Amino acid sequence: MGHVFRRSSGRSWMLRKRSMELWEEWIAQLKTKENPLIVNKPLIQLASSEKEASLMAKLFNDRQDLGLELLPPSRTIKSGRSWPENHYGGLISHQDGRINPIQLQQCLLHAIEKCNVHKICETVIRVDRLSSTKDRQWRLHLSDSTSLTKQIIIICAALGTEKLLNPLGYRFPIDPILGQVLKLELKTNDNDWSDWPAVLCYEGINLIPDGTNCLLMGATLEPGTYASSKALEQMKSMNGSAPDWIRHASIAEHWSGLRGRPANRTAPILQTLEPGLIIATGHYRNGILLAPVSAEWVAKEVMTTERESSI
Repeated sequence: MGHVFRRSSGRSWMLRKRSMELWEEWIAQLKTKENPLIVNKPLIQLASSEKEASLMAKLFNDRQDLGLELLPPSRTIKSGRSWPENHYGGLISHQDGRINPIQLQQCLLHAIEKCNVHKICETVIRVDRLSSTKDRQWRLHLSDSTSLTKQIIIICAALGTEKLLNPLGYRFPIDPILGQVLKLELKTNDNDWSDWPAVLCYEGINLIPDGTNCLLMGATLEPGTYASSKALEQMKSMNGSAPDWIRHASIAEHWSGLRGRPANRTAPILQTLEPGLIIATGHYRNGILLAPVSAEWVAKEVMTTERESSI
């Protein structure tokens, strides 16, 4: 959801805009014959009020060149699987959408192997600062009682960030926000998703066709680490606005995960704290979206550190 981001200035918008540009390059480099990586498009947001529709109309006026199109109210639905109520219209983003996360992981692992990246499966339990000079080094203590000494380290530990940084004198509180997701198996035998976008968003709930007769629904926003059955039921009913075919669907799968949201600052945290100590974490709900721009920023910081250390 890069181009439908509501703000049109500032760091958050610039990160999204640049990342959407980079995703085209990433896909071209990462895709393989076994995993033909693509972004499934488009993404549609339905307005739930006149006010929201007005904001969408303004965004459309500002970003037609980025593939935005207004969706009229009560658009005719070709398939028997009607959308949630569409009284106020919405916004079609022809360049936003969904990438298959499993295929993406497989493509990234393949790229890592091609680049001969050495992978270590142990957990980093502590980081020590070894010197106070500009050529400072860092010692990483691993869970198997071994250690590594490196000139540059990049911490991307999300909720584990505080544990690693606090002993070094830094405070970056990151709150856990739990999200529950459902895979719904539909009772109807209408196999036609032809009039559906890759992602449909309504009142913060994402609906994603997933095969012939299944739909992904997610995700809740729950502070803390414990899943709420009430929040799950509210999502399943779409706060009372779900059409019958969704309300009568059975739950085929149910899972949850934790997102790290920085406390008292915007996500993500991209910062060089000291020479060789870089953090790129706390992406909250935009980890995949902002992966390319975060990687680009980290690469520049690494090159700067290496250049300065060679002077």
